[in-house]
Amino acid sequence: MLARIAARSLRQSTTSTVLPARRAISVQSILHGSPEAKAEGDVQIQQHSKLVARGKYVHGFEVHRVKPEAVEEYKKAAEGYYATIKDDPELHVKLTGSWETVVGEQDTFYHILEYENYDGYDKTVAKIRNSEYIKAYNKMIPYLNSRSSSLCQEFNFFPTAPPHTEGGVFELRRYQLKPGTLLEWEHTWRRGIEARRKFVEPVGAWFSQIGRLHEVYHLWQYPDLKTRKELRDQAWRLDGWSDTVTKTSQYSKFMDSLILQPLPYSPLK
Repeated sequence: MLARIAARSLRQSTTSTVLPARRAISVQSILHGSPEAKAEGDVQIQQHSKLVARGKYVHGFEVHRVKPEAVEEYKKAAEGYYATIKDDPELHVKLTGSWETVVGEQDTFYHILEYENYDGYDKTVAKIRNSEYIKAYNKMIPYLNSRSSSLCQEFNFFPTAPPHTEGGVFELRRYQLKPGTLLEWEHTWRRGIEARRKFVEPVGAWFSQIGRLHEVYHLWQYPDLKTRKELRDQAWRLDGWSDTVTKTSQYSKFMDSLILQPLPYSPLK
């Protein structure tokens, strides 16, 4: 009798020791992810980056929403900053372009900066913060209603165009994708974009990695809005383009078309 009681107590003690340990492992897996899940996630992230991104550069999108009564003062202050840093070889940053929105979000300015990957971004920001350039940047602040920034990477099949002067207007297409659909969007758009390229070459295409996520941008340049309409109409007549638009729209929560005018110091204009 005493032996049976002792055996039962031993089993209960062992069970009470094992179960909490199993519960702890289970809770840890739920809260933090199991090692297997983490490893699988790391592989997916690496594959995603290799499939989609051109990893050589990081592009910073800086968006300034300016007080309507201060647009001219802002333009002068912006030139004093962006036109200066782009010519300093020690900063390791290039100004892709600066634009003012003329159709879309009024009194809004876009500045796209090219860094030598994230290491270049870190070094550039540190140097600017500890130099006279920060004073030039701060001169823009009183004229702003708001500002935002994001870091983006190029799609690997769309390197950003080098500086040029062709005149006309730029169209910035902006898409907010549904989370988890970037690969499908890129695959569909890449297959159909060749139809558009028969009539006009894109200036660049990017997707966000830091800031507002799941955003895609692509930039085009036209002599004028009339030519833009004509070229887009011609693209719609080609096989593949209408199917591309239909499929990519299914992955988007909303989209914008902004007409931009380059500022005088913009390398792309």
